[in-house]
Amino acid sequence: MPEDHYFTAAPASDGERRVLRVVLAGRELEVETAGGVFSPDHVDLGTRVLLRTVPAPPPAGDLVDLGCGWGPVALTLALESPGAQVWAVDVNERALDLVRRNARRHGLDNVTAVTPDAVPPELRPVAIWSNPPIRVGKAALHDLLRTWLARLAPDGEAHLVVQRNLGADSLQAWLRAELGLTADRVASAKGFRVLRVDGPVAG
Repeated sequence: MPEDHYFTAAPASDGERRVLRVVLAGRELEVETAGGVFSPDHVDLGTRVLLRTVPAPPPAGDLVDLGCGWGPVALTLALESPGAQVWAVDVNERALDLVRRNARRHGLDNVTAVTPDAVPPELRPVAIWSNPPIRVGKAALHDLLRTWLARLAPDGEAHLVVQRNLGADSLQAWLRAELGLTADRVASAKGFRVLRVDGPVAG
């Protein structure tokens, strides 16, 4: 059964929000979280594996955190690439409100937190980082990745972290066989795989 945090929820009230201390991009930060979003009490293990193993993000261009939750990946992208535009994308309005609050709290005016349909259709990200919502089901996950990976800029890259026992290897095979994409495992740690998916080669 898909989990509630994968779907829309109203922004948290003052009483529902709480402050969490985390380390992102090598800095200790205070962030706001709340119930009703993914991993509200800590940076989850998959996201930590992703952030430890991906290369530095491009310094400019559009960067996408797909399935942003309260924002650990989006905030990291914004801190590491202040000259880039970071798009934090989620269907959960509570999560998006928290990302906006956290970006404001740390002066990260290069973060835009929006639902998928609010992203400009012409946007071609140079990087997508994602801990994708595996538990929404295979069909919904495949639709999500088919849509977003097709939007990668020429020579752009996506990095996806997926738990091995939740289908990382079969997802890698699907990306290759069904979408015809280059999808390589670039890291494996603590039961998670990090897959790099290459965008179209520039002309």
